[in-house]
Amino acid sequence: MADPSLKIRRRRLDLLATGALVVLLLAALHMMSGAVQRSEALDRWFIPLLAFTVVGLVVLVGAVGWNLWQLLGEYRRQAAGARLNLRLVLLFVILALAPVTVVYIYSLQFLSKGIDGWFDVQVDSAMEDALSLSRVSLDLHKREMLRLSRNLLASLDDVSPAAIKQVVGQLREAAGAFEVDIFNRDGKLLALSHLNPDVLTPSPPTASMLKQVKAGKDFISLVPVKNGQMVVRTMVVDPKGRPLTLQAIYPVPDELSQLTGRVQRAYEAYRERAYLRGSIKFSFALTLSLVMLLGLFAAAWGAFYTSRMLVRPIKQIAEATRAVAAGQYDVRVPMPRVKDELAFLVDSFNQMTRRLAQARNVAEASRRELAAQHKYLETVLGAISSGVIALDEQGLIRTANPATETILRLPVSELEGRYLYQLAGLDSALEPFVTQIREALASGHSEGKVEISLQREGGRQVLLCQYSRLQLSEGEPDGHVLVFDDVTELVQAQRDAAWGEVARRLAHEIKNPLTPIQLAAERLRRKYLPQMSPDQADVLERATKTIVQQVEALKAMVNEFSDYARPGRLEPRPLVIDDFVTEVLDLYAGGDSGVYFKPGAPGLRVDGDPLRLRQVLHNLIKNAQEAGGDRPAEVWVSTVPVHSRGQDWVELRVEDDGSGFDPDTMDQVFEPYVTSKRKGTGLGLAIVKRIVSEHGGRVVAENRPEGGARIRVLLPLGEKPSRPRQAPRPQTGGKEA
Repeated sequence: MADPSLKIRRRRLDLLATGALVVLLLAALHMMSGAVQRSEALDRWFIPLLAFTVVGLVVLVGAVGWNLWQLLGEYRRQAAGARLNLRLVLLFVILALAPVTVVYIYSLQFLSKGIDGWFDVQVDSAMEDALSLSRVSLDLHKREMLRLSRNLLASLDDVSPAAIKQVVGQLREAAGAFEVDIFNRDGKLLALSHLNPDVLTPSPPTASMLKQVKAGKDFISLVPVKNGQMVVRTMVVDPKGRPLTLQAIYPVPDELSQLTGRVQRAYEAYRERAYLRGSIKFSFALTLSLVMLLGLFAAAWGAFYTSRMLVRPIKQIAEATRAVAAGQYDVRVPMPRVKDELAFLVDSFNQMTRRLAQARNVAEASRRELAAQHKYLETVLGAISSGVIALDEQGLIRTANPATETILRLPVSELEGRYLYQLAGLDSALEPFVTQIREALASGHSEGKVEISLQREGGRQVLLCQYSRLQLSEGEPDGHVLVFDDVTELVQAQRDAAWGEVARRLAHEIKNPLTPIQLAAERLRRKYLPQMSPDQADVLERATKTIVQQVEALKAMVNEFSDYARPGRLEPRPLVIDDFVTEVLDLYAGGDSGVYFKPGAPGLRVDGDPLRLRQVLHNLIKNAQEAGGDRPAEVWVSTVPVHSRGQDWVELRVEDDGSGFDPDTMDQVFEPYVTSKRKGTGLGLAIVKRIVSEHGGRVVAENRPEGGARIRVLLPLGEKPSRPRQAPRPQTGGKEA
């Protein structure tokens, strides 16, 4: 944006330049009007003055055209104030053009008639009569001077040639002449008398005078002298035939001389103007036209300048209004120098923008505070592990935190903007969630808790949801907020703890009588076997043997109970997972074991207890081999690295080609005493789950698409787990523990 002070200086410079140009043009037109009245000045100055005036008018027209082009450009761009500016310019030009045009037309008519009036027939006759009258007066005076000269020559009849010199002075004084000269017939000077005694030589007669005198004729002439005066010069011969010639020079009276000169000059000027009549008309008309154009274009330029000066505050207010509408409340309109209504309007506008800026600042501060509170709330909601959903009164989900996506397994972007009942359409497993929440909200209670069980592909998911009604500051209801947690692991842990307590008590209660029972059976066998007949001995042998075998089986079951109930006491150390699995599987290398290993994590280490992890692997392989029923199942063991949620894991897979897991009990495979085999306690996978959890991992059970079962054990890499960590969820359907 240009500097406002620079704009002001530029406008002042334009105004001064244009004003100076108009003044110079007016001066040139004034000089032209004076030159038109004088022919010599007209010939000398008219063309240069005309050229200067035309050039000045062209410059002025260019300035007006430039202003008009700028104004039309602003009008086409719909700039602020352009339409009002254009209307004011047109109004000012029309107001100036109408009277100037009328004055110009009538002035041309008056000028033409006035110039024609100068050259009226009567004026022409009067000028000629005055000239004739002046000439007649001069002729009379000349004849009178000729008669006087003849009388002077006649008075010398009785004067001897020697006495002429004495009387010529008296004659000159008596006649009032400037000079009297007496010549003989040969032109020799006989006597001389001059008004100035210092003049000793006569005024020499001209050749025409001498020629006329030799012809016997008298000469008379009107001769101009210096200082604009005129004299009458005569030269007469003696009518009596004497060889004498008299030359006399008489003054013309000043009044007659001046009057004659004025008449002569006036007549000459009149004839000159009459000759230049058409040129004078054209020059005056041209001068008048130039004056009219100068006034018109000066008025047009003044209209541009005045309209811009008047519209400038309004234009600035319009531009500032657009800026305010665009949100720029700090804009200010410069105050006009003249304190009028426009200045009051500008001041009122600036006060309004200041108040708007203050209100904007207050609103911005409130907005920043709300944004900070919202950001803080988002940070808190994003950091907590509980899912949070805000509903309006119609059940529309307004907001949901990231934990909601993890618990409900639906993206937040698909949740927000949907109604609660629509979640069941996105995931049929959420039907109980939707139903129980809607029933709880419809109960009318302002708050409450509800436990919801969802049937997922990987098993049962238990949610504990707390709902509460939101209240506006005026006390009107504004929807509900739902806070829910996935308590599946908590419930499972509680169940595991309960089963562990049951196992511990069962092991304690069962293990105590087993040893006495086994010892009693063996004592009976040793005491009574030798005393019995062969048939009775055989019965006793088989009975005692059965008792001992069953006691051993009960002891094995009790040991499993003890293993399940025993709290984890890990002694972890770094293990290269592929080497560790290879070492364990070496026990199955003999014969046709049907166990195959595919290492896929070379060099990867886990921090684990080798005894406990060995137990995990033995239990998984044993279960996989027994999954074939009457035939030994083939078992495939593999390892693969996994990266999820910024953490590196190793996945240990144990697969078989047996009958797989029963879909109806898929969500219970890791619970104690759940088994599909005819033999077994159902504690193998439960113990596996307990050991894997103690290592901060997760175990997943699923069926293979091609048949058989798959167990996936996820263990963290490279560090000793100080607490159980969140392992990545399975990518396919399966029971997760």
